[in-house]
Amino acid sequence: MNIDPPLALLAEITHRCPMRCLYCSNPVNLEPASRELDTATWLRVLDEAADLGVYQVHFSGGEPTARKDLGELVQHAAELDLYTNLITSGVLLESEDLFRLADAGLEHVQLSFQDTDAAGGDRIGGLKDAHRRKLEVAGWVVDAGMAFTVNAVIHRHNAGRVGEMIELAVELGAGRLEVASVQYYGWGLKNRAYLMPTEQQLDAVTEIVEAARDRLAGVLTIDYVIPDYYARRPKACMGGWGRRFVNIDPSGRVLPCHAATTIPGLTFDTVQDHALEHIWQHSDAFNRFRGTEWMPEPCASCDFREVDWGGCRCQAMALTGDAAQTDPVCSLSPLHESVRVLAEREAGAGTETAVYRGAKKESVLRDLS
Repeated sequence: MNIDPPLALLAEITHRCPMRCLYCSNPVNLEPASRELDTATWLRVLDEAADLGVYQVHFSGGEPTARKDLGELVQHAAELDLYTNLITSGVLLESEDLFRLADAGLEHVQLSFQDTDAAGGDRIGGLKDAHRRKLEVAGWVVDAGMAFTVNAVIHRHNAGRVGEMIELAVELGAGRLEVASVQYYGWGLKNRAYLMPTEQQLDAVTEIVEAARDRLAGVLTIDYVIPDYYARRPKACMGGWGRRFVNIDPSGRVLPCHAATTIPGLTFDTVQDHALEHIWQHSDAFNRFRGTEWMPEPCASCDFREVDWGGCRCQAMALTGDAAQTDPVCSLSPLHESVRVLAEREAGAGTETAVYRGAKKESVLRDLS
């Protein structure tokens, strides 16, 4: 198989994070700080990524600004002519930190918002005063002259405010808004019944987003990701398994996607043991679901097999217990209808119970919509 180089590296440099978002897609069992790659190793990895042909590096976490060497990593990536992007909650940043990162070569910031309402945002994020901090950080990003994306994660409790979220992105000076419905991995999967929107909410969100795209053309680019559970066709997750993206977790494991560790039986090579190019080309984890040869029916004979590349393997694992199954959000899957029934049941139940990371017991939350 002719394997093109990856377009982008998602560098999860830490799992440390002061927020406890109820939809966090990071693993439930996070890597401790003691297992994080050191600075020298990350610098070498960036060198190998550039040599491999990577164009972009996305510094993520956890909260990547928890790493004191973030500026050094950004500067090195910029010197390698890699496009640098920071995916952050913003809550640990001070203005001088942000401007130092800009001076180091940071080109783009993606800042997450849990809601337009401070109480709702802080509740979903599990951290008091987070919303106010995010508003401050947004102003600094614009003042620093960096490209700016607002990441708005949509769920049952804020779907009714998506119009306000769009207006907030415009007011903050963002050039791009990602309206992304919760994807149900990690803590998002644990809290699925709390977060799942109704189909009626989804229809309303879609209508608002489409109208805003027309109205704000040339002002704000809006990307829109619907909840897979209501879809009829799977998306090409990560552009297809092992085709366009490479993910490195804080301990150095190299993954086809950030949730790949939820699939039992996969062996993940590390950057301590192998060069990044070797892993991209030859590792079992990347080759297991790469291309189309692994596909069962109806995927194997589907006209869309090289469009959606079989959909999401982690979602197939979460919903069927078998990562090699047809992604059940696809209408051709024999399990498709059961997924829709599950979504409607959990959305309709309107449970008020959710689980925070680090909580010793479940926390009861009130419906914020």
